[in-house]
Amino acid sequence: MARIMAQPPRSASADFRRMIGWIAGIGVLMVIGALWYLSATGDGLTIHMVVATIAGVFFSVLLGCGLFAAAFYSDKSGHDRDVTEATRQEDR
Repeated sequence: MARIMAQPPRSASADFRRMIGWIAGIGVLMVIGALWYLSATGDGLTIHMVVATIAGVFFSVLLGCGLFAAAFYSDKSGHDRDVTEATRQEDR
């Protein structure tokens, strides 16, 4: 039987950077989808509508998913464990 070699563990910061890259890419795709939808169903796109759609959709996706990524980073990096241990009251 062949042994399967496990991948070396990645650092939490490398995982976080990778997640943010994926989130930004998904945000761009969501903006493209929103602009396509607006152009297909509306009378026409004005420059103000395009700028507002780009800013609103992209930053909403980035903020919402980025906060989840920050929570995962906090857990993987050990910051949550440090806070839990620092605030734990010892039984007497």
